[in-house]
Amino acid sequence: MKRLVTIIVIIVTATRVGAVNVQIDDPERWISNELSQYIGQTVTFTTDWYVCNNYNDNYRISPRRIYSPTNQAIPQSTEYYSCVQLNQYGTVYLNGVTGYHRMGERLKQMTVYVNSTSTMTLQSCTWEGNTRADLMAGINMDDIDMRGQHSILVCGMNLEYYLVDNLGTGYGAANAAEHARQRQKVGSALAKIGADIYGLVEIEQGQSALSEIAGDLTTATGRTYSFVNDGGTSSGSYTKSGYVYCAETVRPIGPYKYTNAGVARRKFMQLFEEIATGERFVYSINHFKAKTKSGASGDNVDQGDGQGPYNATRKQEARAVLSLFQSNLSTFGDPDLLVMGDLNAYGMEDPIMILVEGGMTDLHREMHADSSYSYTYHGEAGYLDHALCSPELLPQVTGMTVFHINSDEQDDFTYDKSTDVSMFRCSDHDPVIVGLNLNYTNTDLYINTAEVLYEGSDLTIHNAAGGYVKVYDIDGRLRADEAIKTSVYTIKTQNLPAGMYIVHVYYDGKINKYKVVCR
Repeated sequence: MKRLVTIIVIIVTATRVGAVNVQIDDPERWISNELSQYIGQTVTFTTDWYVCNNYNDNYRISPRRIYSPTNQAIPQSTEYYSCVQLNQYGTVYLNGVTGYHRMGERLKQMTVYVNSTSTMTLQSCTWEGNTRADLMAGINMDDIDMRGQHSILVCGMNLEYYLVDNLGTGYGAANAAEHARQRQKVGSALAKIGADIYGLVEIEQGQSALSEIAGDLTTATGRTYSFVNDGGTSSGSYTKSGYVYCAETVRPIGPYKYTNAGVARRKFMQLFEEIATGERFVYSINHFKAKTKSGASGDNVDQGDGQGPYNATRKQEARAVLSLFQSNLSTFGDPDLLVMGDLNAYGMEDPIMILVEGGMTDLHREMHADSSYSYTYHGEAGYLDHALCSPELLPQVTGMTVFHINSDEQDDFTYDKSTDVSMFRCSDHDPVIVGLNLNYTNTDLYINTAEVLYEGSDLTIHNAAGGYVKVYDIDGRLRADEAIKTSVYTIKTQNLPAGMYIVHVYYDGKINKYKVVCR
């Protein structure tokens, strides 16, 4: 287990009278006390900064994104406690911000007046990345098709209490006007994604809500959408998991399966068939028990390990999902399993480890190392919304991405706090999207010819022109993401601190992974 060390090296060069240029040598371990030497000065940072919290326009920034410790490290490990400490001292309040900016937006060439080790005042910068304009272009198809062209798009999304009946119960929309705004926001988001299958959680029990969403998708996209009828008739504020699908591209085969272990009506499995090819896979949509403190007792009491209350129930639910699939495998007749949904556990917590140790591949980590997230809480990002697959399905996964239309938004844009009807902040969770090619028969996932070399101050990628490369630091943070344009392609590494890096090369529907030490 690696150990994080809070030793900071900052390179400083004066460029003009009254100003100091600062390069932060290791942003991942920077803490705000390093500002003490600049108090009362005007400073220009050559290192990018990120908005880590924008609550009530009270902006907090850091030279890195701040992640939930249990998303990055095994609970109670040395690395976990290092993450906790670094998070505590890793952000600064930024005054003087004008306009609206989302979490994850970058401040480039930021000039500030340093008031204290906790507060700076913005003078100028260039805002870049993760803006609403970026997301209006649609989902990142490079991430969806990083290992070949998809034929089916699958989306999992928490709708944050989508009710159509018995409004005003204290959950979901309080009245018809709020529901109309929620309906428009959710409908716009789902239509923008354009998936073939949606697995939805926190949607009203009964069939009215699923029917409404299927109808809205049909109208918005011109494609015919339907839903899996689970036979339930309850309404009120009770929610469940459910499926909406494009009847032109896929069809459900046989009855759905479910387990009521933990929380009822939230863990389903449905066999789907791609109409064009006859290929099939099992899609499991889930919503595990939340981390609410109410009613927790016994093993479900918060153990103080960063995993919150009801971890015991969530572990039970993870085992139940694996058991449900195994007990119905002969009925399904296909070992291809995709598990998605809001599992209310970050990437390194026990329920996810149970699924991984049970043979499932965590697609967030497989495709994006530790840079993936779908939810932000108190400025800490991580993924509660998961996509995991069986080893048999993995060769048929073309890629996955998270559509960051919600988690980085201010809460002020929800349907119940504003008149905004855009797709942004239609929920508190981001949708997770997976590309599949069920007719993909090549089990060789690795490039035979590509190679990565470290040459002096550069990384060179050979024999992968037309693909692309992602470089992560040892903590799993994305440091470079580039198209490979030539047969010998160079990535400049002089801005990277010395250390070990993980390099992913994607080419011709395959992937190579390397570890490179930059000196």
